[in-house]
Amino acid sequence: MSTKELLNKLIGFDTVSSKSNMDLIHYIEDYLREYNIESRLVRDLHEDKANLLAVIGPADVPGIMLSGHTDVVPVEGQNWTNDPFDMTEKDGRLYGRGSCDMKGFIACVLAKIPDFKAAELKEPIYLAFSYDEETGCTGVHGLVDVVNEMPVKPRACIVGEPTSMKVVNSHKGIRHLLTKVYGHENHSSTDRGVNAINYAAEIVMFLDQMQEEMRARPTDLEGYDPPYCTVHAGRIKGGTAANITPNYCEIEWDYRPIPGTDEDEIYNRYVDFVENKIIPKMRLKSDKYGDVKTEFLAKVPCLFPETGSDVEALVKHLAEQNSTHVVSYGTEAGIFYQKGGVPAVVCGPGSILQAHKADEYIDIFELTACERFLDRLLEIVKK
Repeated sequence: MSTKELLNKLIGFDTVSSKSNMDLIHYIEDYLREYNIESRLVRDLHEDKANLLAVIGPADVPGIMLSGHTDVVPVEGQNWTNDPFDMTEKDGRLYGRGSCDMKGFIACVLAKIPDFKAAELKEPIYLAFSYDEETGCTGVHGLVDVVNEMPVKPRACIVGEPTSMKVVNSHKGIRHLLTKVYGHENHSSTDRGVNAINYAAEIVMFLDQMQEEMRARPTDLEGYDPPYCTVHAGRIKGGTAANITPNYCEIEWDYRPIPGTDEDEIYNRYVDFVENKIIPKMRLKSDKYGDVKTEFLAKVPCLFPETGSDVEALVKHLAEQNSTHVVSYGTEAGIFYQKGGVPAVVCGPGSILQAHKADEYIDIFELTACERFLDRLLEIVKK
């Protein structure tokens, strides 16, 4: 099957992160089995999602891992021209949810399986397809645990996120948090309640103040846009009615640290503010009520640049490029490297500017460039 045909198949699976990806995983599993390639599935606790790990060639020597995530972001509330889960071709572009981010890369890899399998390889090619990347790279951890158990690990990991086939050797990290503010309800006219929304608003303002401070403290690393750590409150929810003092409010927020900086600075300052300013202020209203609890929903490490490393040199050769780039979004590359000990670089077809939008698309020439990239990889790993 061609890359285009495979991409059409992959887009047809609705793998929004809130849903199961098992139909797509079983499709890939069956596809690989046609070429006598067995897969290992690493399932989540609910058994309705899975990572897929497969190896082509000798597993007793280090090889190259090709990594991609199978989940996509939701389409609700977006004005699509056509069915987002039915690929449409127009003017040299392939439209559909996940076409760019990042089923296009997976389709390119699968289309090369017959060539990979037919060749006599001196080192293996690993396939690593994950779930729940779009919710904070949470699914890949189980897969990385399996990689850590391998007697021989891959020597390099290529994460095929959309970079327009540019070589990305560094990206920001992600800290995704949920803050729960607990007050005490009462009739609004009494002023005897502990207003959870009010204190949540103070926390949001503190986060905004830290954002202003970070904006005035740009990094020395070149290429980041924006060139500082962003701090962002993305969702707030609380209250029951206008005449009831709200006893609960929650804030979902994140920040994006830059490699080489203190990745815990924002969180530590936030904790200090809550413990020494907000909670004592709440307790002035009532010594029985008032508390703030915070949990991490996701922690994605920064990808540190390894200038001149073997993996960087390899991917620059495959992409036929002399330069490297950095991006502000996070990927699973940092997890493969920091947790799995596998040096990783990001390089894949499509532009991140097309991701997560209505009428998401990938240019066909990007897929062609990725196919040539994989052809050059085959020349390196075969005997």
